[in-house]
Amino acid sequence: MSETPDTDTIGIAADIVGADRVSPEGPGANTGLFRQRKVFGTVRPRTPDEVRRLVTAYAARSVSLHAYSTGRNWGLGSREPADDDVVVLDLGSLDEIREIDVDAGWAVVEPGVTQGQLAARLDGTGRMLNVTVSSAHSSVIGNALDRGVGLRHQRVEDLMGLEVVLPDGEVVRVGWWPDAQRQTPVYPHGLGPSLVQLFVQGNFGIVTGAVVRLLPRPEALRVVRLNFQPAKLGEATAHLRRWQAQGLVSGVLKFYNPAAARGYGSTPGEWLAHVCVDGTPAAVAALSGIIVDEAVRSGVFTDVSNTDATDPASPHHEVTALVERSYLGDPDVTDTVFEAKMGMPADQLDERIGFLFFLPLLPFTPEAVVTADGLLERVRRETGIACGATGNVLGPDVVDLVVTLKFDRSDAEVAHRALDLVYESFTEAGFLPYRLDVDHREWFDRCGGQPGERAFTRRLKDSIDPAGTIAPGRYF
Repeated sequence: MSETPDTDTIGIAADIVGADRVSPEGPGANTGLFRQRKVFGTVRPRTPDEVRRLVTAYAARSVSLHAYSTGRNWGLGSREPADDDVVVLDLGSLDEIREIDVDAGWAVVEPGVTQGQLAARLDGTGRMLNVTVSSAHSSVIGNALDRGVGLRHQRVEDLMGLEVVLPDGEVVRVGWWPDAQRQTPVYPHGLGPSLVQLFVQGNFGIVTGAVVRLLPRPEALRVVRLNFQPAKLGEATAHLRRWQAQGLVSGVLKFYNPAAARGYGSTPGEWLAHVCVDGTPAAVAALSGIIVDEAVRSGVFTDVSNTDATDPASPHHEVTALVERSYLGDPDVTDTVFEAKMGMPADQLDERIGFLFFLPLLPFTPEAVVTADGLLERVRRETGIACGATGNVLGPDVVDLVVTLKFDRSDAEVAHRALDLVYESFTEAGFLPYRLDVDHREWFDRCGGQPGERAFTRRLKDSIDPAGTIAPGRYF
């Protein structure tokens, strides 16, 4: 900031949104997880226009703002800003689903709209939301803007248009937006540069609305469950990649190391894979049958099944049925699987346990997956922290690896040492992170593209936001 803010910092917000929407305290949700930042207070606007007025008022006084949607960015900072001395904007009250067109396949939503809320509106229709396996109460927009991965693909692919309050208070809409005067195909890239991606992991403005693409709901779907021993990791990866590359897989193929697989009731000590197949009933029966047949004949897998969700006698029936429902766009508002994985309700995570994320990209090759597993074993040997690892396959060549560190909060110092080791070792191996937590912002300069690209990004930021009004230090 260019100057010290005056003592009326919170009074500004009270005049705009009302005293009941302002709190002098800050986020305070990450004590023992990440360094708690000094903030001037939290403001809870109710409308996009209140956001615009707040941005204008604070920019005039050289006060910086950090906005979050529902604050459920667990493991990466939750509600915590990257820098000290900011005012926090809690956008959770902007929770309106403004418009839905099921036939055309889009919805206009605000930052506080949760995936459970939007999925409920689509229940019984021919469209579905690309949901994540996180809590049903997490934000659709917030997760997409930080490149979260759904069960169908990366969620940035679902952002068709954005409504943004710029640092000077101007409101712009970029990408595709519905037009009552004429119907056009839902497609985010028009003439000229495509600006939607400018605001993904970018602190160029505050997003107050988005057009989200809705996907056709499949006629039929089945999840094939596969277990295998750690010694077979390379061979299993080769089979999974072949099925992915040859088009047998629908949505995001997922595999879990033994620590992560426990949350799905998997056999202790074994890896687990979920392979989704969808389409017409005949196609699903044929393709899932091919995968099962090849998996059994390979001799690599200890257990193979494509009937868990339909067989009440299966010990994996309940959890697999919930997994299949998630692939069909139902995020499970009861958070059954989420609570099984975390051991507690979503709203208690920040207060009860230690939880950190590291999110690198790997080549989808047996060599890379085995190497990554070895790096996590090194972390366990040196720190005692056993990391969970979930592979989200984004195509035949790329895996988004979600590394989780769960720990007792009294062991926070050890856990952060483990996290630093993960950053260092994975980056040295060429497995670079694609999302950063609030305490590792300097890794943007170590992993954020070419030097010229980083310099150009900062020039854009300085041009659009010379006073550093919006989320200073978040990524760059």
